[in-house]
Amino acid sequence: MEEPNLSYIKTISKGDFDFEKKIITIIKEELFTEIDDYYRFFKESDLKKTKEIVHRIKHKMVILGLEKSYELTNDFENSLREEKIINQKYFESMLPLMKNYINKLQDGMYNSR
Repeated sequence: MEEPNLSYIKTISKGDFDFEKKIITIIKEELFTEIDDYYRFFKESDLKKTKEIVHRIKHKMVILGLEKSYELTNDFENSLREEKIINQKYFESMLPLMKNYINKLQDGMYNSR
């Protein structure tokens, strides 16, 4: 299983720590709400809204360096459109990993400067 990392964020920030911190803060604010929405919409069988949320989360995977997860989530997103669910378990396994990583960043090095 992939591990989140800061490679992409560091590349686009070009060493601007304040920019990195801002991106991490935005991701945390959006991601945690989107994960809650994902579970709610999926439970309600609202596949259209579920697909929209998966799409948003998918792009956060790229920002967190999860390229393989992005590809598998793209397949999951497309399967929601077709109502043939694939890669759901993998997608859901990445959500706590992403949340924990963001929390660790905010609680650690990004709050220490």
